[in-house]
Amino acid sequence: MLEKFHVYMSSFKQDRMIRVYLPENYHESHKCYPVLYMHDGQNVFEDEGAIKGVSLGLKDYLEEEKVEIIVAAIDLNHEGEERINEYCPWKNGAIAEKIIGKPSSSGGRGEQYLAFIVNELKPLIDEKYRTIKEHTSMAGISLGGLISTYAACRYPQIFKRIAAISPGYYRNQEELELFVRDSDLSEIKKFYMDFGTHEIRDDEELNNEFHEMIHSIYEIVSSKIADTRFETIQNGEHNYTSFKKRIGEVLSYLYSDL
Repeated sequence: MLEKFHVYMSSFKQDRMIRVYLPENYHESHKCYPVLYMHDGQNVFEDEGAIKGVSLGLKDYLEEEKVEIIVAAIDLNHEGEERINEYCPWKNGAIAEKIIGKPSSSGGRGEQYLAFIVNELKPLIDEKYRTIKEHTSMAGISLGGLISTYAACRYPQIFKRIAAISPGYYRNQEELELFVRDSDLSEIKKFYMDFGTHEIRDDEELNNEFHEMIHSIYEIVSSKIADTRFETIQNGEHNYTSFKKRIGEVLSYLYSDL
């Protein structure tokens, strides 16, 4: 079951669509549920309304597998560079500019975006629904993986299970490596990360470079967290058709103890 409503984001002075999945028996039980926060909300649950028409199909998966979690997905702001601005904690660095091929002033509003989730959205979700307040996770794709990794470091007491699917770390590679290295991640229970062998189909050298950058952050993460997983996805591409094929495995890992 999906519920949709708008929430005012104080930091950005705008309303944003929130999509919430509730387990099938939610209204017939008195049970409390873990909550998973996800980004790019238009692309999470259903193909209808998804950008480019393909989603993770998470609504059908959760219903078929009877996964008893609440998922709160925040729609992305697709105006101009706003997705980059909100999902990047820092301005794009030298590595990003080299890969993009031009100077970039994008990024730097990730902390404000996370503050909205922590200080405004999570209290609302915890009040509106029967949640296990201390059982909160976050998952994201591409730049959503970047902001989810940042969230683990910035708010480890809140977001204790993290999935970074094909993370776009390159936008903030330099700053993120230092931030992860300096962070206390002892409260994080599980951390998933992956990257495909064909994410950048026409440039094998760049694909390998991305893989190395992502894995360098994973090595730091895995040195600090006992339960981690890194998957190299054979023939994995950077699109929702590919992401959809592995989202089930991601959630099975994050919630293997449910």
